[in-house]
Amino acid sequence: MLEGKAVIGETDMLEVMQQHALRLAGEALDAYDVTESTDIAHFIKKEFDSSYGPGWQCIVGTDFGSFVTHRCGCFIYFCIGSLAIVLFRGSAATETKAGRLVTMETVKA
Repeated sequence: MLEGKAVIGETDMLEVMQQHALRLAGEALDAYDVTESTDIAHFIKKEFDSSYGPGWQCIVGTDFGSFVTHRCGCFIYFCIGSLAIVLFRGSAATETKAGRLVTMETVKA
């Protein structure tokens, strides 16, 4: 597993969720080649949807930028080697009024 080599850049997730994300990334990298970023993203997203409910988004690659709105406590950006992974749970516009959003995380991989 490669999760021990992960470097977390930004997160507001609980530690247990962070470790889950790192573990899933390691499992995905065991199952897929590092060049299969769409398959890796799909694997991580599907598992987080199953564990924590729908609405998770995952971006995987070596050179990308992002600017996202996410639920509070539902964002992590980390790297394993040269591969960057952004995992977050999006939110419907109605939740903005409830004050449960952290807006505009900017990440440059």
